[in-house]
Amino acid sequence: MAATTISIMDIAENTRVAVVTGASSGIGEATARTLADSGFHVIVGARRVDRIEALAQEISGTALPLDVTDDESVHAFTTAIPRVSVLVNNAGGAKGLETVMEADLDNWRWMWETNVLGTLRMTKALLPKLIDSGDGLIVTVTSIAALEIYSGGSGYTSAKHAQGVLHRTLRDELHGKPVRLTEVAPGAVETEFSKVRFEGDDERAAKVYEGFTPLSADDIAEVIGFVATRPSHVNIDQVMIKPRAQAGPGKFHREPAQS
Repeated sequence: MAATTISIMDIAENTRVAVVTGASSGIGEATARTLADSGFHVIVGARRVDRIEALAQEISGTALPLDVTDDESVHAFTTAIPRVSVLVNNAGGAKGLETVMEADLDNWRWMWETNVLGTLRMTKALLPKLIDSGDGLIVTVTSIAALEIYSGGSGYTSAKHAQGVLHRTLRDELHGKPVRLTEVAPGAVETEFSKVRFEGDDERAAKVYEGFTPLSADDIAEVIGFVATRPSHVNIDQVMIKPRAQAGPGKFHREPAQS
């Protein structure tokens, strides 16, 4: 599926346009539904084109292939979009739990390319259109790992810290421009996140959420939907959201398994 230019005529003039990256599952997919329910025309991007095409059909949106780690893919995606009011930088992820001494450099490169440079590519490319909208919003989904560290998380926490700093720096750089910026920093959310981190090991991924009720993708999407529908003078700078059972990145209250 090649990226094709979306005609402005295909989107009603008074309809705000939102872009959601990493929309093939989890938080991105849920956010696309929430924003569509709020009246946005949602353009969804991801590598798994079959999934986003089905999602776009469901929400009457638009699906375009997107790999945020690839310059040409980002260029094709962003130039196909005629206008945009909301950008949700959601694409990201983690790989591995190695210590710094045992660091897998390929995993680190993937995490930095996806979380940091992917956010940079998308934001840089769409920023002129967000400013031109007269009421732009950039939501960057980071993590509590953007604010704290945990054992075995050096690669992911360093990438998320960098992504968070990139987003917070924009808040200063865009001061005076008609663009709001919100960082959403979730704690434990049960999505495909842990499955990706553990290279498809379902059993190991499931253990991450044992003994407590984690957040759902819908919980985060609801917050993003709230942020996106605030009046233009309201800037919600940062939202940290964790399940009740989570005190920190690696600190959970787990109930004993029922016998």
